[in-house]
Amino acid sequence: MTQGKFRSRKVFALAGLIVGIAVLALLVFFAEEPERSEANSRPLHLNVIDVQSMPFVLSARGFGLARPVQTWQAVANVAGRVVERHPQLNSGTLLPAGTLLLALDPSRYELAIAETKAELASLEAEQAQLEVEVQNTRHLLQLESERLQLSESELERIERLLKTGAVSRSQFDDQRRATLAQRQQVQSLENQLSVLPSKQQYLEAQIQRVNTRLEQGREDLADTRFTAPYDLRVRDVDVEEYQFASQGQSLFLADNIEQAEIEAQVPLAMLRRLMTAVLVPVDPQEPVLDITERMDFSAIQSEVKLTGFPSVSWPATVTRVASGLDPATRSGRVIVKVDEPYSMTRVSERPALQRDMHVQVTFSADSPQPLLAIPSSAVHQGEVYLLDNDHLLQRRPVTVAFEQNGLAVIADGLSPGEQLIVDDPAPAVTGTKVVPHRDEALEQHLRELAQGAAQ
Repeated sequence: MTQGKFRSRKVFALAGLIVGIAVLALLVFFAEEPERSEANSRPLHLNVIDVQSMPFVLSARGFGLARPVQTWQAVANVAGRVVERHPQLNSGTLLPAGTLLLALDPSRYELAIAETKAELASLEAEQAQLEVEVQNTRHLLQLESERLQLSESELERIERLLKTGAVSRSQFDDQRRATLAQRQQVQSLENQLSVLPSKQQYLEAQIQRVNTRLEQGREDLADTRFTAPYDLRVRDVDVEEYQFASQGQSLFLADNIEQAEIEAQVPLAMLRRLMTAVLVPVDPQEPVLDITERMDFSAIQSEVKLTGFPSVSWPATVTRVASGLDPATRSGRVIVKVDEPYSMTRVSERPALQRDMHVQVTFSADSPQPLLAIPSSAVHQGEVYLLDNDHLLQRRPVTVAFEQNGLAVIADGLSPGEQLIVDDPAPAVTGTKVVPHRDEALEQHLRELAQGAAQ
C-alpha cells in the first residue's frame, strides 16, 4: 500500500515538471519585444566646443643640482711660510673680487730677483763694452785700410823708379816689407771684426737666459699672493697663518658666486619637442657639426625653481646641451646658467642659489605652427565623442601626440571646426540625440592653457 502511494507521487511530480516546461516554452515563443522607454529616447544636454588649431607654447621640465660655473682650487706653486691670511678666509664666507686672501713669505724670491737683476746689469755692461769695441775696430780698420792704400801706391811708384834705376833695390824691398806689414795689420783687424758678432750673439743669448730667469722670479713672487679673481664664497681652507706651505699643497677652495649653472635631466620626448621648435634652417650642402649652430637657444625661456618651494625662482638661460644621456635615468642633459645667484636684492623672497641645491628647471618655446589641442579629459581610452550634423553622438578614435598642461595635442582623427563633446555621458551610445551647449569660456581657457597659463 505504501509502495503504491510512492509511485503515484512520482507520477504527479513528473507530470507537473512536464507541464511547467511546456508553459515556459509557450511564453518564450509568444513573447513580444520590450517597448522603448520614453526616458531613453530623451535627448542629452551636453557641453560642446569647436575644435580649433591654436598657437601653442611647448614646455619641458627637468631636475638637477645647482653648482658654480667656476671653482678655484688654490694650490701653492711655490713653497713658503704663510705670512698673511685674511681674517674672513673661512668656510662659507663671501669675499669680493680683488681681496688679498693669502700671502706666502716673498723674501727668497725677492732676493733671487735682485741677484738676477745684478747679473743682467753685468751682461748689459759687457754688451755695451762690446759695442764700443766694434765701433773702435771699425774705425781702426778704416784708418789702416787708408794707410794700406798709401803704402801700395808708394810701392808702385818705387817699382817704376827701380826700373829706371832712380832708386836702389834695397829701397824697393823696404817699401815692399812695409806694405806687407800693413796688409797683415788690415787683415788682423778684419779677422777681429768678424769674430765680434759671435760674441754679441753669445751675450744676447746670455741676456735672454737671464731675462727668462728674471721673469720666472717675478712669476714666483706673484705666486706668493692669492687675490680673489672674482666674487667668491669660500668652501674649504687647508692652511693656517705661519704654517709652511710646500709646493703643490692645496691651500683653499672657493666657488664663483657671479654665475651658477644646473645640469637639468629632461625626458627625451620633452627635450625632442623643445629642440625641434628652435631648430635653425641650415644649408644641406654644408653640414653643421656643432649643435649650438643648429639651434637658437635664445628662443627658449627657462626658469629655475627650488624643489618644494615653487615660489622661489631664478631666471635662467640655456647655454648648451651636454653630450650623451644620463646613465641612470637615460634623460637628456640641458645646461642652464643663472646670473647673480647670490643677489641680496630679494633675499626675503629668494635665498642664494647655493651649491648642491635640488632644483626644477622649466623650459618653454613657441611652437613653429599652431597645434590642435583639446582637454585631456575629453579623450576616453583613445576615443572622443563628437556631434554630427544631425546632433547625434558619434565616437571616433584619435591619436594623441602628447599631453601638456591638461591639454591633449591631437596628431590624427580630428579636424578644425568639428564639435567636440566635453562632457562624459554614461553610457555614451552612438546615435544618441544631443542638445548641444557651446562652452565658449572653456574654449578661451584652452587657448590660455596652450599659451602656458596655469590650470
